[in-house]
Amino acid sequence: MGFSIAGKTAIVTGAANGVGLAIARHFADRGANVMFADMDEARLMREVGDEAKSEDGNIRIFAGDLREKLTIANLLSATIDAFDGVDILVNASRQIMSSKPLNPEEDQVEQLLQQNLMTGLRVSQAVAKRMISQAEKNGKEDGMVGSIINLSSIAARRTHADLLAYSVSTAAVDQMTRSLAVALAPERIRVNAVAFGSVMSASLQGTLAGNMECRGEIIQCTPLGRIASAGEVAEAAQFLASDGSGFMTGQILTIDGGRSLIDAVSAPAH
Repeated sequence: MGFSIAGKTAIVTGAANGVGLAIARHFADRGANVMFADMDEARLMREVGDEAKSEDGNIRIFAGDLREKLTIANLLSATIDAFDGVDILVNASRQIMSSKPLNPEEDQVEQLLQQNLMTGLRVSQAVAKRMISQAEKNGKEDGMVGSIINLSSIAARRTHADLLAYSVSTAAVDQMTRSLAVALAPERIRVNAVAFGSVMSASLQGTLAGNMECRGEIIQCTPLGRIASAGEVAEAAQFLASDGSGFMTGQILTIDGGRSLIDAVSAPAH
């Protein structure tokens, strides 16, 4: 078994920026056919629009709101039309927002459950059905049929007063991962997740710009003494997508430099 994903077809949601974009680019660079999906069409075009124009290339883009069931169906159809199948799904569409736990007027919990949990669940259900039908059509009676990878966070296992909604939604993603892993194991579809802490994406760079105190706090609470690059999360996603992790399912792979090992009282959860 190896870690190659060359020739496989992947759908990556949330692929217009941040970790989702890093994973989609990484997969494409490793020879996979990749559908970059995001609701931000303008940013998709800026990032990979030129590369997606080549009919012989391995990159396509899809813009739409995946909270809508019809959009999910259209995403799957576009992927099949472009690449004839789907082997990998990366649910990287995610949102982070602060919340006030004692304010009953706020609806961040509902919003983030919809965005971080329900969208990934509905896309996973649709893609899993397609993976199963592909295997039946192709007469594939052995080996794995597909891999689904969810993006989670160490916030799922930690507490922070301002991150109630985000923590609840990512904890739900972890449980969805385990539940789908058991449900889809008989169909030879593996379901795992990558949980990470701070990643030096464009958004975090903007947050930390000029804020050395915040940067220092994160680094101080990380045993490896630095902030992860988005590429390191992408490498973990490739491992979970490849045959090298062929006997792994229902696992939450933590990429945080040891940060979640530190006392939650002294370490920030985001």
